[in-house]
Order: sequence, then C-alpha cells, then structure tokens
Amino acid sequence: MSIRKIMRERVNTSLKISGIAITLLLSSIGNKAIARNESYSGLNLGLGIGYYSYYHNQSVPYFTANYEFDVARQFTLAPFIGIATYRSNYYDRRYYYRETVMPIGVKGTYYFDNLIGAGPAWDFYAAGSLGYNIDRVVWDDNYTGSRDVYKGASALYLDLHIGAEYHFNHKVGMFLDLSTGVSTIGLAIHGAH
Repeated sequence: MSIRKIMRERVNTSLKISGIAITLLLSSIGNKAIARNESYSGLNLGLGIGYYSYYHNQSVPYFTANYEFDVARQFTLAPFIGIATYRSNYYDRRYYYRETVMPIGVKGTYYFDNLIGAGPAWDFYAAGSLGYNIDRVVWDDNYTGSRDVYKGASALYLDLHIGAEYHFNHKVGMFLDLSTGVSTIGLAIHGAH
C-alpha cells in the first residue's frame, strides 16, 4: 500500500469521526433527552481507530465492547474486550505477517458533567483502562526466517481516555471516546434506571 493511499485513508477516517462529533453536538440543540441517573448500567459498543506504536504507526480498525456499572457516585467500572487486526511487511516488503491484538481488562470512568453544569442530555468523562493484550502474529507461508523477529504488542494494556456521550433518550446514546491508544465512536445501550 502506498504512503499516499495510507495518508488519504487516515484523513478520510479523521473527517468521518469529526463529522459525526459535529452532528452530535448540533443535534443536541432543543433535544429533551434524559441525562444519566445515579443508578446506571449499560452496554457500550464502539468502532474506531487504534494507533498504538506497535502498529508501526498505522491506523488500524478497532472494535470494542464493555458493560459499565456504577460503583460510586459519578464513578463506574466497565469490563471490556476489544479486537484489532492488521497486515504488515518485514524485510524489504517481501514477507508479510498478520497481527491480531485482543485487549481485555477493566475501564474506570469518572463523570464530571455535574461539575461543569452540562445539560441533561450530555455526559462528559475522564477514564483509564488497564488490562492484558492477547497478541497473535502469523507469518506468510513462504517466510523461512525467524518468526520471533517481531515481538508484537506489550502484554500490558494501559489507556487514558476523555469522552462525551449524548443521550437520545433513557435507553440509547452515542459516545465519542478519545484516548492515548484507541479512539472510538459508538452506541450506548442503557439498562433500567
């Protein structure tokens, strides 16, 4: 894949994410959705871009799911699982390998929308994720060299987040999560309040 094509894909992805974020912001005007209640649980499904250093500075599609529940006032925990896979080359672009990374762990989130006086349809948060990366590297069949040349992702998964969620109603919201390793946009499905 040429550098020009990679850069074009990155720009297109960034524009799509920015467009969705702006649409969410503009759609909030006049909406009377209900904000997050003290008793909270929900399934969050996100799709985004992973840009870990071990992806060789490539933008890689990433899917994640977590189930968030209250543990204290304005603080939640969410067990999560994610997956990203990509194909890259080694040794003068003659040999290729596919790496699949699956982080699993827990995300702790503090909601500060009450502190900043956000409207009832919005949640704003800061979070941290800690977990373990399951990493698998598979080389092309014609590669006969050492398969341990590329060590893959670190076993430790650590990520810091800031984000926002817009609630369409009591049950459904949309979120944008920006982080140090994986940024996602997705759908939040809330349990009973």
